[in-house]
Amino acid sequence: MRRTTKLSLAVVVSLVAALAIIPVASGAVPVDTGDLRDAVTVDGVRAHQQAFQDAADANGGTREASSGGYFDSVDYVVDQMTGAGYDVTVQEFQYPFFEVQGTPTFEQASPVPTSYVDQVDFDVMRFSGSGTTGTVAFTPVDLALGDPTSSTSGCEAEDFVGFVADTIALMQRGACSFALKASNAEAAGAVGAVVFNQGNTPDREVLFFGTLGAPGIGIPVVSAPTAIGVALADGATGSLDVNTTSELRTSANVIADTPGGRDDRVVVVGAHLDSVAEGPGIQDNGSGSAAILEVALQMAELGIEPRNQVRFAWWGAEESGLLGSQYYVDNLSARDIKNIALNLNFDMIGSPNFVRFVYDGDGSATPLAGPNGSGVIEGVYLDYFESQGLPVEATAFSGRSDYGPFIAVGIPAGGLFTGAEGIKTEEQVEIYGGTAGEQYDPCYHLACDTFDNISLEVLDQNSDAVAHSVLTFAMTTSSVNGTDKGDSNSTKTVEELEYKGSAAQR
Repeated sequence: MRRTTKLSLAVVVSLVAALAIIPVASGAVPVDTGDLRDAVTVDGVRAHQQAFQDAADANGGTREASSGGYFDSVDYVVDQMTGAGYDVTVQEFQYPFFEVQGTPTFEQASPVPTSYVDQVDFDVMRFSGSGTTGTVAFTPVDLALGDPTSSTSGCEAEDFVGFVADTIALMQRGACSFALKASNAEAAGAVGAVVFNQGNTPDREVLFFGTLGAPGIGIPVVSAPTAIGVALADGATGSLDVNTTSELRTSANVIADTPGGRDDRVVVVGAHLDSVAEGPGIQDNGSGSAAILEVALQMAELGIEPRNQVRFAWWGAEESGLLGSQYYVDNLSARDIKNIALNLNFDMIGSPNFVRFVYDGDGSATPLAGPNGSGVIEGVYLDYFESQGLPVEATAFSGRSDYGPFIAVGIPAGGLFTGAEGIKTEEQVEIYGGTAGEQYDPCYHLACDTFDNISLEVLDQNSDAVAHSVLTFAMTTSSVNGTDKGDSNSTKTVEELEYKGSAAQR
């Protein structure tokens, strides 16, 4: 914990109670956030979550980024923010959508009849086409089973000379993209493709999860372990049956600026507005979206005039790979990037089986620090929660949410999180309550992520923390503004960080 005073904790707490001012990290200026925190109520946040639930209910139970439920959510946010006096822009963009419908099948008919298990023995590659092949031959394509390190299977059109049309191309990983292999196979008349792991090292023998990069391939394409590929390489027959949607769709970001404040110290406050296709996403991420909306509305209601411009942002297509926030950052000029002081990100802040996580800006507890200034943001949260007597834990900048594109260009970032598919430990139960051995959010990426999938306790606590941090940085950012912004080498790229996407979306 960082401190710039030698006062005892008891004295500090008494001063806090008297002044309604929360102490903040070294280098940041204390700001009285009490009125805003009082105005931001859990009932207000829940009203917005109910609006998102209503949007999903009217549109097949989903707020996926291209759905009617999503655009109803966009309209709701736009109406609320416009009515409150913000300068609102809807930023549309196209993105690649992919979803597997039903249960795909992959079978060997001969010589050993075998039904392979989805995501155990094979996986449908992201952006695979659809198709039912019927029982046909697997045709090996320039395999290098004796010397796997030399594999260039399927990388050249010449590999398909003599290929028998209307069969399944059997290819080995290595040397070129999966998309090129699949494209060459389709051009040669294949009705499907199996790409098995290369086999040159132990980690290149197991099942892998691949992507074709973008829509465009019209045949089913699956990945498989080396052993299955070898088993199919000697005269086997079999079939693929895969049903997918792989296409370009339109989504949108909602960007809302305060009318005043320094536009060379912009505080970007973001949360993704979309859900996965499987459900309404009222926790993931109706919680963060609703909280920043309520903070924005109450700032306007209180007549707060920020020293620094605050830009509230609701991102689209986060569940497809942070695509809305990436589109936003990609379209910033070098000057725009330098004018953004920091990014605050709120993704899942009301998990039913929660832990209070704070992003580890200084990298003191996790492998990756944020860009210069991120540690100050973390410190604001640490000091705030300490002042409230609420324990927290560090969580890593893993790239699983919309801060990713910001830290990739050196913009300091921070925020809150209460857990997704991770499993709660006995030690965490002793601190936070809840149930050990269960997910932080048992409905993560499922249809049951509805209005009732929430901890009101932590949603209330985190909504106050959101209000505190937004107002703190709206009034002071001098110690946060990073010096490495716009430097592509400042941190890992988004692609190097962990990808967030549902299993159904691969």
